[in-house]
Amino acid sequence: MAKKASNFKKSKTGLYVSLGSTAFGAISIAKQAKLARQDNDLLRLVDAAVSAAAIVTGLAILYRELKRLGDDDVLLG
Repeated sequence: MAKKASNFKKSKTGLYVSLGSTAFGAISIAKQAKLARQDNDLLRLVDAAVSAAAIVTGLAILYRELKRLGDDDVLLG
């Protein structure tokens, strides 16, 4: 069963699910930043900025993996 899960993570479907969940996390970070701005809470604003940077990095890595999978596909060229 663990083998199936690790293969799913490296499949296109798994990458799309990861992209979606990461993008969904971006929504909560945006809400956190908005609340931090309203409350003038600098520490929560910094936390939101760091979290946003992590999400951007994660999306870039997932995009690179998706392109790498596409390079192996004969039909995609």
